[in-house]
Amino acid sequence: MINSGDTAFVLVGAALVLVMTPGLAFFYGGMVRRKNVLSILMQCFILMCLVGVQWVLFGYSLAFGPDLGHFVGSLGWIGLHGVGLDPNPDYAATIPHEAFMIFQCMFAIITPALFIGAFAERIKFSAFFIFVLAWAVLVYDPVAHWVWGTGGWLRNLGALDFAGGTVVHINAGISALALAVLIGKRQGYGTVPMAPHNLPFTVLGAGLLWFGWFGFNAASALAANGIAVNAFVTTNTATAAAGLTWAVIEWVRKGKPTMLGCASGAVAGLVAITPACGFVGPLSAIAIGIGAGGFCYLAVTSVKAKFGYDDALDVFGVHCIGGVWGALATGLFAQKLINAAGNDGLFFGNPRQFLIQLLGVGTTMVYALVVTIVLYLALDKLIGMRVDAEEEYMGLDLSQHNESAYGGDSE
Repeated sequence: MINSGDTAFVLVGAALVLVMTPGLAFFYGGMVRRKNVLSILMQCFILMCLVGVQWVLFGYSLAFGPDLGHFVGSLGWIGLHGVGLDPNPDYAATIPHEAFMIFQCMFAIITPALFIGAFAERIKFSAFFIFVLAWAVLVYDPVAHWVWGTGGWLRNLGALDFAGGTVVHINAGISALALAVLIGKRQGYGTVPMAPHNLPFTVLGAGLLWFGWFGFNAASALAANGIAVNAFVTTNTATAAAGLTWAVIEWVRKGKPTMLGCASGAVAGLVAITPACGFVGPLSAIAIGIGAGGFCYLAVTSVKAKFGYDDALDVFGVHCIGGVWGALATGLFAQKLINAAGNDGLFFGNPRQFLIQLLGVGTTMVYALVVTIVLYLALDKLIGMRVDAEEEYMGLDLSQHNESAYGGDSE
């Protein structure tokens, strides 16, 4: 039976999640050089259009449709055939099936947008367009089915992912690492200054992400209930703890905290609490946030420097590392006392849940990594993925879109 309050809540949540993609565009756009800011905005915006159509045509069916071998959904719901205004009790018993579909669409949009930061300032727009469409079909849709689809093998095992730590952040984050390595470093990386061109844009984007994430996490309860309230509270708490942790570490190590660091820490906290928010309490959320701030800081500063890859906007360090920590922390801190539909974690007497979380993390990383590498190499051979040296020097705003954000082409 349809509940109007639940339906309104989920629709508002879907709108909030959509706002996250323009928020991400500003977060990333502020960190690139001024000659490339429009390319970041365009890549994010076109995903809202491209995946918005793909999801209705066949993406939703692949991710949530009738199960095929516990791996992917069938095309039984192609073009939303059979996806109507009555509830589907397998997913949400009190809202129209189409409301659930459009809420999930917003997750499908933002996930490939996350790894834009890995190849920022050097990818052909035509190659990007084809790659992200193929990646959505071959990586996002199957993994979403594994974890959330009826019959998906990780769902059947009891893996816990309340709002997308595995499906969204690990998936995109490990793909980002592969893409950064495969496409190669930007010209002048390590020798030419590449400072963020507009940090206020980045802070605006971080604020929009924090705001939209309440829809991302709380509305994943799919009802206006106590679980949604818990998810809202733990989301805010972990985010605050992570931003604080990153700032304090920076303050101690470098003598001064930075705005970019505090914003990056907050995003790391948002990432890490995503799989856990509906299963853990506020004190556990503080622990998860502190871990996210610390682990992601080390990944962005020490790991990246040691291995020398040019993940331009630190997607791997924030989203993959934060997502892995969050998924494993769910296996540590989850409590059935908070959510009877979940399970207890290791710290509450159930070590098996941690092992299931570990399996989900490992298989998602391997699958996304392998498919991303194969897909990139195939498209690079067919059409070439990277712009030529002259186009990169000119900047992608002019070379790919014939536009300039600020009326000039200077860096």
